[in-house]
Amino acid sequence: MRVPADGDPFLWRLSVAHIDSSGPFSDFAGYSRSMVLLRGAGLTLKFGNGEQRDLRRTGDSVEFDGAMSVHCDLLQGPCVDLNFMVSKSLLADARVVRVDQCPTALAAPKSALIFSVEAPLLLHGDAGQPVRLEPWDLAVFSQGSVGLSRIETDPKSLPSAVFFATISH
Repeated sequence: MRVPADGDPFLWRLSVAHIDSSGPFSDFAGYSRSMVLLRGAGLTLKFGNGEQRDLRRTGDSVEFDGAMSVHCDLLQGPCVDLNFMVSKSLLADARVVRVDQCPTALAAPKSALIFSVEAPLLLHGDAGQPVRLEPWDLAVFSQGSVGLSRIETDPKSLPSAVFFATISH
């Protein structure tokens, strides 16, 4: 998904990418990037400033400047990741939160994105019935708050990773 839907430059973009081989990332100067591992044995990102980050578990994430040179080394085969890119002209906060069966409240000053990484969730908004969000589904909402809870029958299960981002001007 991207806003606006057509043309460049975009204000923000959220996409799922399949990484089949090691190599450099594309240059996205003018954008801030967030990346979340969705599937696979993991990868190592080597940044142009000498830093290095490993993403080994589903839900591991990293944020970086889109203009920075990045080389990706796959650890043990292909991976799938979630990419969030937002223009530096906007204010954005992106993070992975862990959600269990107890409702977790999230607030958004303007627009917000919720992407379920691992498990089905229930979204409880200010009005209306709860909405079910399946793994790898995206929910977009504007200004307000939403409660999230995991749909799970096993009370011993670990909290699930959820990507949450807010965007404002």
